[in-house]
Amino acid sequence: MRIVRAELFELTIPLIEPFIISGGRIDARRSLIIALHDDAGHVGYGESPPFELPFYSEETLASARDLITRVLVPRVVGKEFASPAAVDAALHEGVRGNPFARAGIETAAWDLEAHRRGIGLGQLVAAQLGVTPAASVACGVALGIPDDGKPDTLTRRVYAALEQGYRRVKIKVMPGWDAVAVSAARVAMGAVELPLTVDANGAYAWPVHENSLRALDDAGLLYIEQPLAPDELVAYAALSRTLHTPVCLDETLTSATIARQVMELEGPRVWNIKVHRVGGLAEVCRIYQLAARYGADLWVGTMPESGIGSQAALAVAGLPLCVYPSDLEPSARWYGRDADVIKLSMSKDGRMAVPGVSVARLLDVGRFRAATRPVVP
Repeated sequence: MRIVRAELFELTIPLIEPFIISGGRIDARRSLIIALHDDAGHVGYGESPPFELPFYSEETLASARDLITRVLVPRVVGKEFASPAAVDAALHEGVRGNPFARAGIETAAWDLEAHRRGIGLGQLVAAQLGVTPAASVACGVALGIPDDGKPDTLTRRVYAALEQGYRRVKIKVMPGWDAVAVSAARVAMGAVELPLTVDANGAYAWPVHENSLRALDDAGLLYIEQPLAPDELVAYAALSRTLHTPVCLDETLTSATIARQVMELEGPRVWNIKVHRVGGLAEVCRIYQLAARYGADLWVGTMPESGIGSQAALAVAGLPLCVYPSDLEPSARWYGRDADVIKLSMSKDGRMAVPGVSVARLLDVGRFRAATRPVVP
């Protein structure tokens, strides 16, 4: 592919309610959208979705915008690449970290290749790995900490999720909002045999919060997601051998390099793959191959992104090693009706189709124009 032009947009879609985790809250999906054009009229779209404040990762929306405009876009425009992986290599050179910034351009390159071939991202990624993709993926709901801090509010939200057909319930927890949150979720779930998981976003310390984590271990959870800080690799290995409940890595899993260290330490074997957190789809492929060797069970998380960024997540969620329900949810759950730039829909049995076409074929141009404004480098 020869990339002749790049466009950058700021996207803003208000959330219908705040999404609160242990480290912070968001009230709108603000992200950067990158469009790459080749010399044959094809276009690929990618999303860079870090938060505005660094409570989830070191990157922020402002830092990603600066790196994309000042460093990364000039590396690809006017250049010819043999594959999306070659674009990934060019973005890595002399750049440490900054996966969200790189992923915006990198996933756009994959989508450009999908547009050129007339296929979807899911087919392209599966072909790279030599596997057969699924036609649809199971969806799980991710429920934040209620703004009012009331267990009854969480119970009502879990009830509503069950009525919509989700295949898994995930609730955000932190010290002081863990046992009570699990109890509130169980009230709604009753005798329904549906997996329940908790996500702490690194809010606990080991062994300081050992009692709280042991209480969660006795709660019948499918797994406990990211209980400790991202860089606690040794502690994660110890914790995974201490608890009966599987421990799941999220923010910790930033690259294939980290995945190899987890394997050497015999650490957790449940991995949450977030395409943008690891820097794009080429790195996902590297992590996926390591997971196959290690026997890790995968599933796909979200930030959540808009419908554009969700296409990369859908592509990965359809891979064979992704055995647990994803965090992919209908657009209306986050943004209300007719607001997302690509509408995501879920069937009554809690599944979402993996598109067989590129983003350009799915994009609602009118909504895109309403939700974005061009950024001039």
